[in-house]
Amino acid sequence: MLLSSRQSEIISIAREQGRVLVEDLALRFSVSPQTIRKDLNDLCDARALNRIHGGAVIPRGNENVEYEERRSMAALEKQAIGRAAAALIPDNASLFINIGTTTETVGDALVDHKSLMVITNNINVANRLRVYPQIEVVIAGGVVRGSDGGIVGEAAVDFIRQFKVDFAIIGVSAIDEDGALLDYDFREVKVAQAIIANARHVILVSDSSKFDRTAPVRIGHISQVDSFITDRCPSESIRAICREHNVELMETA
Repeated sequence: MLLSSRQSEIISIAREQGRVLVEDLALRFSVSPQTIRKDLNDLCDARALNRIHGGAVIPRGNENVEYEERRSMAALEKQAIGRAAAALIPDNASLFINIGTTTETVGDALVDHKSLMVITNNINVANRLRVYPQIEVVIAGGVVRGSDGGIVGEAAVDFIRQFKVDFAIIGVSAIDEDGALLDYDFREVKVAQAIIANARHVILVSDSSKFDRTAPVRIGHISQVDSFITDRCPSESIRAICREHNVELMETA
């Protein structure tokens, strides 16, 4: 398929932001929504994009995205989520921070806190926070994933189980309509489950692109978290589950 300049730019935007929406693109390019829908239909027919309600996403299938690409996707939204989560953490608290580019933004937003103990299986979080003397960093042992610096495996699970902390910051790769929290690596999931089980207050951080993705391994259910922070929650079923189970839903957008 020979792409027009507009279609090529649409794909670039989708790669950068994780998704594109018809109304946003119509405003950006000063064309009608019908024109954008035709562009998206053509791109989907060419398998360059997958349609979602109101727009399209880059096709992912059941494969995770490379770390640097994930860092750049929805970066501003993730930073706002990170600041909102950090605002829930008081000084003198203990917390877990697990693997993920959104959880890393929480770590970045904690640098002005005082007397924190941060226990993490994320080398990137540990490396960024280690230079702040007011934050004690404890890092799990286990297998280090070269792709993103995550520490996984049974040794990491056993390490996490030694603690009972005030807060846990967790991320996910996908959120299903029934509230299931999903990921790709069963070894990472076991660590996340141990983190959830050993924290008094669990904070889920996830940008809205996770509602459009799927992953094969179940971490748990959104009813198991205490706070869910996202830029936007487009799912009425997730909103209903949060209300039913007293999960605090915070939307930064």
